[in-house]
Amino acid sequence: MKRIGIFFLLLWNFSCIPALYERDKEDLKLPDQFENWETTEKAQKLQTEIWKQFFNEPQLISLIDTAIENNQELAVLEQEISIANNEVFARQGEYLPKLSLQADSGVEQKERFSTPNANSPTLFAHGGLIMSWEVDIWKKLRNATKSSYLRYLASIEGKRYVVTNLVAEITDTYFELKSLDNQLTLVENYIEVLSKVKEIVVLQREAGRTTSLAVKRFEAEVAKNLARKYDIVQRIAITENRHNFLLGRFPERINRNSDDFLEIALPEIQKSVPVDLLENRPDIKQASLVLESRKLDIEVARARFYPSLTIDGNIGYEAFNSKHFKGTPVSLAYGLGGGIIAPLINRKAIEANYATANNFQIQAIYNYEVSLLKAFTEVTNQIVKIKNLSQKYEAKNKQVQNLKESVEISNILFKAGRIDYIDVLFSQRDFLEAQVEAFELKYSLIEANVGLYKALGGGWRGQQEPEGKRKNGTF
Repeated sequence: MKRIGIFFLLLWNFSCIPALYERDKEDLKLPDQFENWETTEKAQKLQTEIWKQFFNEPQLISLIDTAIENNQELAVLEQEISIANNEVFARQGEYLPKLSLQADSGVEQKERFSTPNANSPTLFAHGGLIMSWEVDIWKKLRNATKSSYLRYLASIEGKRYVVTNLVAEITDTYFELKSLDNQLTLVENYIEVLSKVKEIVVLQREAGRTTSLAVKRFEAEVAKNLARKYDIVQRIAITENRHNFLLGRFPERINRNSDDFLEIALPEIQKSVPVDLLENRPDIKQASLVLESRKLDIEVARARFYPSLTIDGNIGYEAFNSKHFKGTPVSLAYGLGGGIIAPLINRKAIEANYATANNFQIQAIYNYEVSLLKAFTEVTNQIVKIKNLSQKYEAKNKQVQNLKESVEISNILFKAGRIDYIDVLFSQRDFLEAQVEAFELKYSLIEANVGLYKALGGGWRGQQEPEGKRKNGTF
């Protein structure tokens, strides 16, 4: 009858587990390819390409190395990875037998009718080993260990994602500094040209060929561009400070050569991008690992409805006084027992934990889907951006060339007295604006290529993996 009672007790526990709302991550699938885009072997190489191969600029590579070594945010993430790794060891230790050493002594008063000498207190002394072991028959403890291991792997992917963003931001600010340097040079040269033209206008005014209006117009244009120059200088200082912050150091001069900015060769990844490259993104990997971890957490929470089996044992020496220890086997004492514990009445806490684990799993599914949608949208946006910026940059270069020729012609005609000063001023101004816009477009084009590289999951390869004995382990 006792066995039948235990059987019905277990059956009741199994049958009373609440039903959960289920949703699978397969409900959202990526398209087969990006719209109107092809796949080539060159694009496939990005799956193994590291940023040192992508950014062919020694000074930039040196700055990225410095940032990865000194950046405080990465140092914080290293500690989080270590914490996650320690959690794996802690979980693993829970399903192993626990063995401890115990030594105690004291006075014990027996109940007056239990022994003939119950009226006097009894001294006792005990020393030995105590063992306790919860048999993991439902894989509750092992699943908890696997779940913590997956979270450890997810923390590594989280660091990789930060490294990816850091590499991209360092690159953006570096090329922005180069662009600003060239814009500053253009404005300074423009001010110098205006000053020389103003000298000619002054001579013409003295000769009665023009009025003071022309002189004032050129002086006003010089003043305007002096203000513009100081604005660019300020932007350079702020960008340098931002760059140094990313490098994990106090503000200082960023060494760079800006003369070859327009000649920087752009990578050819914009011509073809396979959807499979999204699997390289650390944030997608992290979301997937967290989702797998949450699934295991549900199994752990479900196992708490089931009875748990524990085995307890002890072995040591015991006597009514420590001076009476006589050794083995006279003073040897040992014991071995087992027990089954099952929740019966107050199961609200277990049910709540079970429901919470399921809520976390559904949340992880949505986070995974958000990561996919975000990744696909970012890549699509960068592809469109690169395509349009490339065409815009080509058109701007044609404009710059035409304006350069118009400036040369206007200078000749002005010296010959064929045109008025206002034509010279407008030609110089349009030429400056077109050149500045060309440098800004070049930077935007580089930024878009870096953005596409980041959106495809590039930027973290080539970094040293965090140390951890369970990094490549299996359970």
